[in-house]
Amino acid sequence: MLQALLDKTKGDRWIWLIIILLSLISVMAVYSATGTLAYKKGEAVEKLLLTKHLIFVLMGIGMIYIAHLLDYRYYAGISKVLMIVTIPLLFYTLIFGTNLNDASRWVKIPVIGLTFQTSDLAKLALITFLARMLTKKQENIKDVKESFIPIMGSVCVVFVLIALANLSTALMLFGVSILLLIIGRISIKQIAIVCAGGFILLMFVFFLGPRRKTYMSRINSFMHPEMQHSDKTFQADQAKIALATGGVFGKGPGNSTQRNFLPHPYSDFIFAIIIEEWGTLGGIVIMILYLVLLYRCIKIVTRAPKAFGALLAAGLSFSLTIQAFANMAVAVGLGPVTGVPLPLVSMGGTSMIFTSVAFGIILSVSRDVEENAKLTSKEEKTNNKIIVGEIPAIA
Repeated sequence: MLQALLDKTKGDRWIWLIIILLSLISVMAVYSATGTLAYKKGEAVEKLLLTKHLIFVLMGIGMIYIAHLLDYRYYAGISKVLMIVTIPLLFYTLIFGTNLNDASRWVKIPVIGLTFQTSDLAKLALITFLARMLTKKQENIKDVKESFIPIMGSVCVVFVLIALANLSTALMLFGVSILLLIIGRISIKQIAIVCAGGFILLMFVFFLGPRRKTYMSRINSFMHPEMQHSDKTFQADQAKIALATGGVFGKGPGNSTQRNFLPHPYSDFIFAIIIEEWGTLGGIVIMILYLVLLYRCIKIVTRAPKAFGALLAAGLSFSLTIQAFANMAVAVGLGPVTGVPLPLVSMGGTSMIFTSVAFGIILSVSRDVEENAKLTSKEEKTNNKIIVGEIPAIA
């Protein structure tokens, strides 16, 4: 059975290797980071969280496998349905969502009781929808009425709905959207209009939105930490201590002390715990894995035979790597606290599932690239045989 599964496993082997390595790192890092819960809440809670995380890691790998077997072209049709579901769901989250850290980001799933961030679904929905729309509108891509307004309408609506509760995720998604518009041949003039409009919407959310006090507090804490109360810079300060005490080679697996002080050592600040235990070298290895992922995805984009596959792989890979480096930047003090998880490493149930689906879609495009390359190679060999057969023998 295992051999049959391996035989059906297609796509870029380097990306599969990165997925396995990140999953193993995730299990080890979360196991260490949740160690403090054994002391605070008892060993039963720690084991429950670790078991839950292991289940979601295995479910994630299963989702990657299933998603990569599905032809990526089916996601074009699914994207339309996802957008129809996502926009009302984002509205519902703002009004009736579960509040956490002064923000309505979460929706509780009935019966099973799990909660998930609707922004995770929105990222997947918007990227697949943009890839579909940009592919469909290529013939009149410069037309404002036919192409620009429908495409930008979806981007702006999703951006505002996410930004009202989660500005950092909205900004990253907006950045990915701009990159997709550039790849999709939208004119520079129109992109400049998009950026100007995005800036106006950002100012509206930042100064008039329901979380304006939180956003301004985080920016002030980052820009002027010396002028803030210690409570406002507590997370960033503890993360810096983890980095400083980790050194080059780290304290060793399971020897973190800052996991006892950081509020979310197994999710938002897991990169700081990794550096504390594995040192700067461990942090560099994580960065290299994400950079290799981006490089392999770019190769897939350049080889994809269809525009939709190229745009889909580009959008999802940009989203994953930008999110990864945003998380790492916050952990090392290069950005304000955002609450963005490290893809495929941080503990998180449904966020890991949505991340896994994104990886699966990228591998689905990669599988199509491989099959197309094999078909082209076979046709070339057949043509060569025909040409050789037609050459008359020399008397």
